[in-house]
Amino acid sequence: MTRTCQALVMLCAAGLHMPAFAGEGEDLIARYTAEARAADPAFAGFSAARGEALHRSRHGGGKPDTPACTSCHGEDARTAGRTRAGKAIEPMAVSVSPTRYTDAAKVEKWFKRNCTEVLGRECSAREKGDWLAWMMKQ
Repeated sequence: MTRTCQALVMLCAAGLHMPAFAGEGEDLIARYTAEARAADPAFAGFSAARGEALHRSRHGGGKPDTPACTSCHGEDARTAGRTRAGKAIEPMAVSVSPTRYTDAAKVEKWFKRNCTEVLGRECSAREKGDWLAWMMKQ
């Protein structure tokens, strides 16, 4: 079974909505799966529950004015968020923004920026996959 097929099987098992991950999105999940497995051979798949916890938890390593993803994206991923400067942020949930995660370069850009601001470091592949798993259920 190819890595892409393995990733898709794991996503289906997690109850994720696959149309949102067509094309580049599938490649992105396959990449995160391979990276997570390389970092931890016991990796058993992404978890929407861990993704939600990452989104809602307050972290101390990043910028003081953005201690959690909810600082800008809000508590409900289906509604618009606001940057600290007041600029609107489109909803994060796939149910509301179905094409949001189909451009892998854009997804990576925002993970790098947001993880650095909130966590004070880049997110791991498992954290990215977990967070996306949660967004697919929203």
